[in-house]
Amino acid sequence: MHQDLKPIRVFLEVARLQNFAAAAKSLDMTPASATRIIAKLEDEFGQQLLVRTTRQVSLTSTGALVAARYQPLIEAFDQVKLDLDREMQPYRGRLSINAPMAFGLRLMPGLIDSFKLAYPNIDLNIRLTDQLVDIFSEICDLAIRVSEPPADKSAIWRKLCEVPMRAVAAPSLFERFPRPQTPDDLNPKICLSYGDALESEIWRFQKDGLKRSVTTGTALHSNNGDLLYRVARNGQGIVVLPEFHVTAGIENGEIEAVLPDWDLPSLWLSLYYPPYEALPPLVATFTDFFEAYLTDKNGFEFED
Repeated sequence: MHQDLKPIRVFLEVARLQNFAAAAKSLDMTPASATRIIAKLEDEFGQQLLVRTTRQVSLTSTGALVAARYQPLIEAFDQVKLDLDREMQPYRGRLSINAPMAFGLRLMPGLIDSFKLAYPNIDLNIRLTDQLVDIFSEICDLAIRVSEPPADKSAIWRKLCEVPMRAVAAPSLFERFPRPQTPDDLNPKICLSYGDALESEIWRFQKDGLKRSVTTGTALHSNNGDLLYRVARNGQGIVVLPEFHVTAGIENGEIEAVLPDWDLPSLWLSLYYPPYEALPPLVATFTDFFEAYLTDKNGFEFED
């Protein structure tokens, strides 16, 4: 198979315009160069591809076959090159992002508004899921995660900041159960569990060097923080969630902090990438913008 695409491009342009001089002008070359290239191409194929007359140039049956086979290949090659060129531009292309459900619903609307204002030619595909995605098999350029420090070392994790955690419940819960004064007072039956696995959570409280662990019960287990928040808001139990998830509810009084003078381990807000040797330009653009956005907002800004 002929490996050099230039002769094929010249041949296709001559066939399209039916004129050597016009094709040469279109390709920014001399008519003599175009003639030599076609002659060499015909020699390599061992067949005449074009019929030359004083008035025009036309395809032979063999030339028509070659043109029909090569035209879609050249078009496909050019489209792939165009797509790759667009991906390598930091301000134009499509970016696929995965984010946690609650975090995405609260932060992403404002982030998207600001990002699209700054980069109107970058299209976004955003998928929300609380499950940690397989960054290798998902069609995903990067993921935003709120999680414990990662154990997966095969991918790239970029810690942006820490996310405080809070234990909360509705005030009405303590009309039926005693209000706990220490972690030892927590009743596991009303401690709701978050996670993908069907296992109880372990809440690790700390205060002035004291450490206490509480294993949650089995009354309700869910992998969705919004559901757990609503159940807790309705007075059905205590839940530990990221601070950004509960701040508005505490401020408006629908929930309250439980054991507010005891600390819980913070989670990480991280960006999670495939094992790139270097961040692709679009990914780097979003990463820099996201970090600047968080800094500019001095933390999180959410919409409910």
